[in-house]
Amino acid sequence: MQPGLTLPVPDAGPAGSGRGRGLPVTGDEGVLLAPDALGFTVIGRSHMALDPQSAAVVAAVQKRFPRLGTEVLDAAEARRILAENPAAPAPKAEMHAVEELTAPGPGGDIRLRVYRPYPAEAPSPAIVFFHGGGFVICSLDTHDAPCRQMALQTGAVVVSVDYRMAPEHRFPAAAEDAEAATRWVAAHAAALVVDPSRIAVAGDSAGGNLAAVVAQRCARGAGPALAYQLLIYPMLDHAFDTESYRRNGHGYAVTIDHLRWYWDQYLGGLDGADPTASPLRAADLRGLPPTYLVAAEHCPLRSENEAYAERLRAAGVPVTYACYPGVAHGFFTLDHLLDTARTAGRHAYATVREALRG
Repeated sequence: MQPGLTLPVPDAGPAGSGRGRGLPVTGDEGVLLAPDALGFTVIGRSHMALDPQSAAVVAAVQKRFPRLGTEVLDAAEARRILAENPAAPAPKAEMHAVEELTAPGPGGDIRLRVYRPYPAEAPSPAIVFFHGGGFVICSLDTHDAPCRQMALQTGAVVVSVDYRMAPEHRFPAAAEDAEAATRWVAAHAAALVVDPSRIAVAGDSAGGNLAAVVAQRCARGAGPALAYQLLIYPMLDHAFDTESYRRNGHGYAVTIDHLRWYWDQYLGGLDGADPTASPLRAADLRGLPPTYLVAAEHCPLRSENEAYAERLRAAGVPVTYACYPGVAHGFFTLDHLLDTARTAGRHAYATVREALRG
């Protein structure tokens, strides 16, 4: 499968089924979203250079970001460098309410930030969100603006999870917290004024890993039954020998050195082949919720993202795989800087909104 092409998704079903029905067709920023007989396909130009906006962003990130895995090996030092060189803040969409809550977890209370875009007149869908950052960096605050956009554009209550991070808390601490928080949201749906039958999980990068793991564990265990998963260039496999690692492992802000270091901090020598760490390696993907998977052409993780989308489709899971050309890892949350991010967000969030419609 070439960059910029999606897998066909199964035939459109009724509203709320999670299948791509009733979405707009657009053709801006070099990306064509076109329905076909099997559902929605996202087509973009393949093998193109970084677009000018993305090139500027990558250059800026490379100037401020620590050289993880080579010059910077200590997590506390990495966090200090990033705190002293923060990115320019993104505009924050207004919410009806933002609440700070806690849920019990296996390692103590888990902080949650709940974004409610509109007054709670009836139970709303909910999205449990896990931020990226390689299991080591980033926070509720770094992903505050993206969570607001997600809530605003999907109409869902977004619950952002402050899971335990490595290396202070190694695998499987983050996955355990992510699962505990998701189960807590479902168990407290009435108090949160959300519909327990319309709960999705979502995450970017390492957070996409956690969302995929939670979806697998809920499908294999005692639930809750999830309605959807939105995976944004997720880390899915502890492996570094793919075509996209070879093509994109250097020069696009997030490097193979960074990703090796993140995995080392998270695993601490434990087995990266465990599906709770590498969800791409799960033996059986049947029964997972409908999935929207965002990828970037110039991302080291693109090959594993494609492979997961292919395996989901082969397992009978409705899946939309949207690989955007000319952009790098991290683009999706930069809608204040990148036209392609705005396009990607509009389509992903429209799809999720339709899937979670009651």
